[in-house]
Amino acid sequence: MASRCLLRACFALIALSACNSGPKDGNPALWDPSLAKAEAPATFSVKFDTSAGEVTVNCHREWAPHGVDRFYNLVSIGYYDDVTIFRVVTKPTPFVAQFGIHGTPGVNSGWEGQNLPADPPKETNRRGTLTYAMAGSPTTRTTQLFFNLGNNKNLDKMGFAPICEVAGEGMNVVDKFHDGYGETPSRAQGKIAKEGNAFLRAEFPNLSVIRSARIVP
Repeated sequence: MASRCLLRACFALIALSACNSGPKDGNPALWDPSLAKAEAPATFSVKFDTSAGEVTVNCHREWAPHGVDRFYNLVSIGYYDDVTIFRVVTKPTPFVAQFGIHGTPGVNSGWEGQNLPADPPKETNRRGTLTYAMAGSPTTRTTQLFFNLGNNKNLDKMGFAPICEVAGEGMNVVDKFHDGYGETPSRAQGKIAKEGNAFLRAEFPNLSVIRSARIVP
């Protein structure tokens, strides 16, 4: 137990150092959300390369313009690269696989208050759709998303607006995301945001990871 606590403390110090010193790696818009304001095409596809395999989603701007624009920009700047799928709930029935907290704490702090205007749901939260997570209101959406693992029509009336749908046999990959921790990592979202991947990999090493997300040419 002591060695595990020491390891976690070391990871946390590394994360803090990376956040507060040295060059800011990656696209400048990762650190400055004002640089990520492009309008998305009417339709486009995104390929996720994950530790469980590849998943492609087809996105439709008419479904939720504010949400789709944000997703298009986040993918374009590499936001979802090396991002952990921290919440996978399959019991008692398949529910969601959630991700979107960046692995670098300094990036999270920049996007934390970038709330989106509401998008009235135009599609149902059926199995295989990709939808923004939110904290009680559609105007609290920022960067977190979830795959619907089941038919979650009850989310429609709560304002959850799907933005994309999994293509082909992609749900066979989504169903492989590690679900052994259940809701436990999700209860630590504050620590995930503050300590990033260092915390997740010390505490929940088996979680599935998005290695990269890219717009399909």
